[in-house]
Formats: sequence, C-alpha cells, structure tokens
Amino acid sequence: MNYSMFFAMAMATASKGSSSEQYAADGNLRDRLEPFIERLQRLFEEFAKQPVTPKALFEMERHVQDEVREFGRSGMEWILNRLEPNQCDTLPAHVNFEAGPYTRLNKKTPQTVATLFGKIRLFRVGYRPTNKTGDPTIFPLAQQLGIVHGATPALAELAGRLQAETGATQQQTLRRLKQEHGVNWGVKKLREVTAYLSAAMTEHRHEVQVEKILELLAQADKSKGRHRPVLSVGRDGITLGVRLTKFSIFEVASTGTISVLDRRGHRLGTIYLAYTPESYQGTMSAQLTRLLKDVLRRWEGTDPRLCYVTDAGDNETSYYKNVLRRMRHPRTGERLNWVRVIDYYHASERIWTMADALFGKGPVSKSWARRMLKLLLKPRGIRRVLASAAAVHAREHLSKTKENEFRKAYNYLRTRTKYMHYAAYRRVGVPLGSGVTEAGCKTIYTQRLKLSGMRWKTAGAQTILNLRILLLSRVWTQAYERVLQSFEYVKVPPYAIPTRQAAKKAA
Repeated sequence: MNYSMFFAMAMATASKGSSSEQYAADGNLRDRLEPFIERLQRLFEEFAKQPVTPKALFEMERHVQDEVREFGRSGMEWILNRLEPNQCDTLPAHVNFEAGPYTRLNKKTPQTVATLFGKIRLFRVGYRPTNKTGDPTIFPLAQQLGIVHGATPALAELAGRLQAETGATQQQTLRRLKQEHGVNWGVKKLREVTAYLSAAMTEHRHEVQVEKILELLAQADKSKGRHRPVLSVGRDGITLGVRLTKFSIFEVASTGTISVLDRRGHRLGTIYLAYTPESYQGTMSAQLTRLLKDVLRRWEGTDPRLCYVTDAGDNETSYYKNVLRRMRHPRTGERLNWVRVIDYYHASERIWTMADALFGKGPVSKSWARRMLKLLLKPRGIRRVLASAAAVHAREHLSKTKENEFRKAYNYLRTRTKYMHYAAYRRVGVPLGSGVTEAGCKTIYTQRLKLSGMRWKTAGAQTILNLRILLLSRVWTQAYERVLQSFEYVKVPPYAIPTRQAAKKAA
C-alpha cells in the first residue's frame, strides 16, 4: 500500500464535522460559493437596468471577470484543503522517501500556492527526516498535486509558455501573471519555475519530437504527388552575446532543423533544435544525429528522400562529411544516400559579388547577375555560370581588390559544384534553399534572446531555448502531458506500508 491508498482510506473515514477552524476547507462548498453567485447575479441585473453604453458593458465585464476569478480561487482553496484529513493521526506515522525514513508532523502547516485564479492557502501534512539528516521536510500532498515552487501545474505551464513566446521579457510575463491571474511574483520565483519546467520538459523532448516527425512522415506518405516524401535536415549558426563575467562576448550559437515535405514538395512541418555557443557544436551534432537515427529506426513506410541543405560553413560541412555521409540505416545497416545541397541563396550571393567585381555596380552588373541566377537553375547551370564568369574575367583588367573579391566568390562556387545541381533537385522535390533554417535562427534567437537590452548567461539562455523550440516545434502540449504523467511515478514514489493496526483503524 502506498501513500495514495492510505490517504484515500483516511479520507473515507475522516470526520465531516472537524473542529479545526484553521483549514480553509471547513464548511459546505455551496455555502462558500453562494456569495459569488449572488454577486454575479446582481451585476447582471444592475447592467440590465441601466442605459446600454460601451462604458457600462466595459465595467460590467471587468467586474464579472474579477468575480469569476475569485470564484475559482475560493473553490480551488476549498477542494485542495479537503484532500487530506484534518486529523493528522489518520495518516501513516512513518514513510520512506528516496531510500530514507521520514516521520509525520502532528500539525498541518500552510503554504501559499499560486493558481490560475490567484493565490490560495494550502494546509498540508509534512514529514521530517527520522534520522535528522538535514534533508528538507517533504509534503506528500503537494508532491502528488504536482505543485512546484509554490505553483500549480497549470500556472507553471502558463508561466513557462509566456516566457517562451516571441518578444517575451521577464517583466512582461510578471505583469501578465499579476493582471490576468492575480499572481504577484518576483523575478526569482519566475526563474525558479521556468528553470524547473525547462528541465522537466526537456527530458521528454526527444521522444515527442520523434513522434512528431513520424506523424509528419505518415502524412507525407499518404499525400498525392509525383515525388517521394523528403526528410530535409539543416543547421546554421547565429552570433549570441553571452555574459561570462562582467563582460559579454559574442560567440556562435547553433540551430538545427528537420523538415518533412510531401509528395508535391510542400513542407508539412519542422522540428527545431537550438543550443548556446559551444566549441565544435558537439551537443547539436549528437542530438540531431540521435533524432535522425530514431526516426529512421521506427519509420516503416516509404523510405523518404534524405537531403541536407545548408550553407558551406565549417560546422555544417564537417557534420556532413563526418556524420551524414557515413551514416548507415539503423535497421538494415545499409549506407544512407544523402543529397547534399548548398543553399541557393548563398550561391546567388557569390554571383552578385562576381558581377560587381567584373562590371562595377550598375545596370550592366545587375543584368549579368540576373541572367546567371536564371541559368543556375537550369541543367548544368553551375558550370555554365562559371564558364561565363571566366570568359568575362579573361578580357577584363581588375584592380587587386576586385580581383580578390572575384577569386574568392568564383572559387566558392567552383569547389562546390557537385552540391549545386538545382535543376536535378527540383525534378525530385528536394528544396533548393535553407530558408527554414535561416528563419529558425531569427525566430528562435533574434525574436526572443536578442531583444534590446537583453544579456544572458549560458544556463539562462539554454533554459529559454529549451522551452522555445518545444513551442515552435508544436510539441509543447505533448511534452507537458508527459511531465504530468511522470509525477505519479517519479515525484511521488511508493510510501511505507502502514502497520496492520493503523490500516484496521483507518478502515
């Protein structure tokens, strides 16, 4: 028998007429809520008696909102305080928690708990370490309810989601919690709840992202079109200011994406990863590889076409050479065939650079560059572009600066021609650009972590990133459902079996 079973037995036999006046659960629920119903009724009746104006409606709605919130707060306080019996001796005297014995206190103690309707006072039974180890007192009821840092699961989820939204700041979140939910927190409390939620949801992120990709692949497999479904992988970097001591330095943070395209080449959805600056971006590579392998291991439909679309950065290139190109199918062991694509936008930038170096800025330069951009999308387009550029360069006499600019852009294209077969990519439904990854850098970092005046430590930035990628990947709800399901087994382990005498008394 665990604490939950013992506590249910105690509730079944607890006296309804307890004389403990300190508990907010005393009294009848109807009696407790009746005044709110009467006030709401008066508000509606008074509104109906006066002239109908926008101001009258505005004031009535605001008053109704306040009363409804107080109605919910009072009801929450009543029911939560009814969960444990007022008579502490009906609960087990000793319990085991994390391999240690705890002894029951003989008096309930209050805790202020923040809910969606405001703050309430929860009276609960505590258990102190029997061997006086110095560990904190535990409160099984609060653990079983999922209360963390004085917040109910619903309010904790809301606070984390508000912190993860685009343009959010701590002060904006605190104002919304106070104005909309009557919860007056400080920055420290908000950070505690956000850090807890980030860590708890990150434990389940991998699994819910795998399930999301499999869901998208199933949708793509059933779609109509002439192409095979495509699993497109991308990664990119963005500079992020990180405060190490009293100074901030700018380093490259990483973004990873896995997108699924249907048989018509339409993107159905994208999963995101994001990590703060790290040498060689090892965490990003490891997590991206883990995601891919688990998806391929569990996917049983039509084999999707695999492509890797990025620019030619060092980390992006080394990941392809050292990981993707060598990757084998996790079930069959066969070498996977990845289509490597250099982002069309980055290739086009080099064409514009060559045009300005050859012709100078002006209409001639623009005309040549536009013709080359169209040519790049045709069969053998990259070779025809390079041939045209070389022919023009042979008859022009460039300054040293222009020569260097031309050579750098020309060599960028020449050394990567095998990854620029854009006409062939189009024919099989492979994306030509890494726009979704580039946009991911903007939506993940710029719109949340790079707002005016923001300064970050690595841990704090990663806390927000963990929440933000769940939100943008559209797996927030699935991850939090898993967090709630884990409470019963992880946060509240089985408690000691009560003595036969205690069980008989409870029954």
